[in-house]
Amino acid sequence: MISTVTTTTTTVTTAEVMTFSLIAVVSLIVFLALKEILSSEAGNKSVKSFLKGANVAIIPLLLVFASIVGFKVLTII
Repeated sequence: MISTVTTTTTTVTTAEVMTFSLIAVVSLIVFLALKEILSSEAGNKSVKSFLKGANVAIIPLLLVFASIVGFKVLTII
């Protein structure tokens, strides 16, 4: 039996990378600000669960932010 495999290549432009980076940084700022604002309402059970679950989004966004900063430092040097 003969099967044909097709490959699809996707090119990502610099403008798209900058757009995705901006989205990641803005969402990181929003999550951190929301977590800080809601930390004063820690008595509410649903707010407490949101504060614990917010780390699921914040930690990967911090990794993305660190890689963006590292890339910018390497391009400047």
